Amino acid sequence: MDVRVGIGYDVHAFAENRRLVLGGVGIDHPLGLLGHSDADVLLHAIIDALLGAASLGDIGELFPDSDPSLRDASSLDLLKQVHDLLSGHGVTILNIDSVVICEKPKISPHLGAMKAAISRALGDLAPARIGIKGKTTEGLGFAGRREGIVAQAVALVRLD
Repeated sequence: MDVRVGIGYDVHAFAENRRLVLGGVGIDHPLGLLGHSDADVLLHAIIDALLGAASLGDIGELFPDSDPSLRDASSLDLLKQVHDLLSGHGVTILNIDSVVICEKPKISPHLGAMKAAISRALGDLAPARIGIKGKTTEGLGFAGRREGIVAQAVALVRLD
């Protein structure tokens, strides 16, 4: 059995007149995140972790920000495409763990909805195999100054 781990990281700055989407869930917040797609930092980090674990490149290679068809794309749709790509290469997702780093909004009220959305996008991966945590930086750095959000993820996969 070939088991591999991958790591993903993403960051986006806050922006006015954008909807905030984290983990595939719309969150009530006065600012959204700036990006070519919906700028869902959590899903972008998860996508990179999965692609890295499977040695299939990264999010920028598969979904370049130079592609106008991806303007305002749903990151849940991108995650579904990555799931299909992994499945086609005989990759089984064993688990994902992630952290969203920001002062606001609070992540914990949205965990159930985020896990459900990610589970569906990944072919009904059991929500118990999806870890999401919210952390602050205690006011330090750009996330602490409420200028943006950071997400990190790791993924464990099996190549069949």
